[in-house]
Amino acid sequence: MKLVVTGASGRMGQSLIRAIHASGDLALHAALEREGNALLGRDAGEIAGIGPLGVAITSDPLAALASADGVVDFTSPSATVAFAGYAAQARIVHVIGTTGCSAEDEAAIAAAARHATIVKSGNMSLGVNLLSVLVEKAARALGPADFDIEVVEMHHRHKVDAPSGTALLLGQAAADGRGIGLAANSVRVRDGHTGARQQGSIGFATLRGGSVVGEHSVIFAGEGERIELSHIAQDRMNFAHGALTAARWAKGRNPGLYSMRDVLGLDD
Repeated sequence: MKLVVTGASGRMGQSLIRAIHASGDLALHAALEREGNALLGRDAGEIAGIGPLGVAITSDPLAALASADGVVDFTSPSATVAFAGYAAQARIVHVIGTTGCSAEDEAAIAAAARHATIVKSGNMSLGVNLLSVLVEKAARALGPADFDIEVVEMHHRHKVDAPSGTALLLGQAAADGRGIGLAANSVRVRDGHTGARQQGSIGFATLRGGSVVGEHSVIFAGEGERIELSHIAQDRMNFAHGALTAARWAKGRNPGLYSMRDVLGLDD
């Protein structure tokens, strides 16, 4: 399966290149970066620390996607929307790990999924997606009159969106378990005299610092007891391997918008 990696010089891009190289059944077809990036023209394998692969980093998405089977994308919302359009034109697989997408971005991606096979998730790891299932079941079992829900996350100092895509994925799982809408019931900021906590709300706390890859906990706080469901990511390769699992699963499937729960069969 011939794959294009976007954001090829970034931390996730390099992890994806290393994972593809080690896979045995996948090939790096092209490596993309933004126009003006200082590493354009450099060999993608050398940038990823695995030696030359004969694939130069380019800023031309149309040439990069020509005859590719799929594109794996952990970039920015605006870039991801553009790549979804390219994937739709080429009718190929698009695996999206980008977070921070707006409602407009999500609508554009859903429209592209009429022609592209898109797998999109706030987190590509098996552990986090299994955690989301457990959170949904716990939220369904532990009612709002007895248990409050708080989502706590921490990432490295360079992360630009908050709450993280994973935190929102877990918050959505909790909301689904409770049968409520997340947007109308989430609390993202507390500052000053906020008053008592509103029953049934889902709180988010965001921490940033150092080189933390990703830590997430969902806390169910009741009277006299507390349940915590947590996941700690220690290596970005977890996300890379999950994304490649998604690409393999999506190849040959009908166009549509899928999640990692679909890929991993967690809703069966």
